[in-house]
Amino acid sequence: MPLTRKLIAAVIASAAVLTAGAILVVGVLHSRTDSPRTTQHRRVWLIVMENRGETAIVGSPSAPYLQSLIADFGVATNYTSLVHSSQPNYIGLFSGASHGVHGNAVTSIDATNIADQIEAAGETWRVYAQNVPTGCYVGKMAHNGPDGPGTYARKHEPAISFRDISSSAARCANITDFAAFNPMAADFELIVPNLQNDMHNGTTRQGDDFLRGFVPRILESPAWKHGSPLFITWDEGEQHSNNRVATLVIANNVQSGFRSVVPHNHYSLLRTIQELLGLPCLGQSCQANSLGEFFPGLGSGTPTGAARASP
Repeated sequence: MPLTRKLIAAVIASAAVLTAGAILVVGVLHSRTDSPRTTQHRRVWLIVMENRGETAIVGSPSAPYLQSLIADFGVATNYTSLVHSSQPNYIGLFSGASHGVHGNAVTSIDATNIADQIEAAGETWRVYAQNVPTGCYVGKMAHNGPDGPGTYARKHEPAISFRDISSSAARCANITDFAAFNPMAADFELIVPNLQNDMHNGTTRQGDDFLRGFVPRILESPAWKHGSPLFITWDEGEQHSNNRVATLVIANNVQSGFRSVVPHNHYSLLRTIQELLGLPCLGQSCQANSLGEFFPGLGSGTPTGAARASP
């Protein structure tokens, strides 16, 4: 082969190598840059526990696993539930209003909720309610089943109380038991333990032990490792208390041991979840601040008050 042709071939080969290298570098840079879906449409998990005030959780020797989560991640300590009754708190968290619901009787509501917003945005949702029978179950209580011993209470599972969900077999199929739990199944997952594990009928230690066994399933998921947050809150405090509850913010980009004293409530948490998922506000969440102190640069729910990191 003439020398000139060898040189030409060498140049072509070198160019091919450089082009491939450039493509590789661009690919690596792109893989390390958050796409819109990972920055604005993270997955979000929410676990709702029962009937414990903030002082019964934060610092409690009966909840050692929760203490470890508080030390490793963050907690909002100036956070109040809405009322002293379970169901309105869940309905408010799910839709931004109580819609006239005051107690725990079976109800059916015609109103927009976060599941509607999620589907409208092309995203997905699940409600995992321990011991709930599958197949659009609308009963008030249920016991045992594939999840083992335990009692499901409809008053703690808000999605089924919205008529546009309960009347659609396809939509209420998103409400299922813990046997089907998959932390990567949907963009938003509401997790409702049974009455024994959510501290309603069980002890604080029993609820803590449940969380010790369940939470790592979320923390081991690729989405959580990539920055998606888990929230743990309580529906309300003890009866006749000031209804202040702890709300844990468990994300790998939250400062360890961060404690916020910014005033928040369940509508603030809904606002935060909406902003994390890139959704508009809804009802009272439009007037609420977000838990933005845990997520710098998050949305427009500007918090009032102050936040501090514990020593």
